[in-house]
Amino acid sequence: MLMKKQRRPAVRMLRGWALAILQEAGAIHECEEHGWAQDRADPHARERAFDIARQDPPSGFSPEEAVAEIGDVLGSIGDTCPECPPSH
Repeated sequence: MLMKKQRRPAVRMLRGWALAILQEAGAIHECEEHGWAQDRADPHARERAFDIARQDPPSGFSPEEAVAEIGDVLGSIGDTCPECPPSH
């Protein structure tokens, strides 16, 4: 019997796209030890990510949806890794 592969929900795909764009623009980076995304707090990099979202949203999404997801992802990421000990 032929089985269909279950597709990922569009929301997860959009979030993954936003994370990739933010990383490509230099707005976020990964903790080298734990892999958590961290905000670089670079306003120019953030604006580049928003520009990409406006000009080239992923297939099936409007520029407004892409911009909103970039903002949502940025709002959910801190500037420190939650697993790294605080530096004094």
